[in-house]
Amino acid sequence: MDELIHIGIAVVEQDGRFLVGERTGTTPLAGYSEFPGGKVQAGEQPAAAAVRECLEETGLAVTIRGNYPGCRHQYDHGLLQLHFFDCTPVEPTHPPKSPFRWVDRDQLANLSFPPANRELLALLGGENLA
Repeated sequence: MDELIHIGIAVVEQDGRFLVGERTGTTPLAGYSEFPGGKVQAGEQPAAAAVRECLEETGLAVTIRGNYPGCRHQYDHGLLQLHFFDCTPVEPTHPPKSPFRWVDRDQLANLSFPPANRELLALLGGENLA
């Protein structure tokens, strides 16, 4: 059985737009859209991981307003426990680092997210999955 890997994910929303990137290269789930986030480090809480990863990946500092229901999903590359956090930028937004960009809520349905994002996307109003 695979070791459970905890992932903190920042669902960053401001003025009806969400911060979304694209997984590139040969990483697991390459080609899918994603919200900023990554692995929870030893001794770190999932919320702290989400905030840290968002800053590292996008250059934007965020604060957590709340959380969305998490989920557990088995992928070929491992068993993941996803922790989704409702976040907002700390300061007025500037363009995020590539490959992240701001996407209108109604455009979420036009993007392909990994299967584990199904319930979250339904809550946000975008339900498209590859």
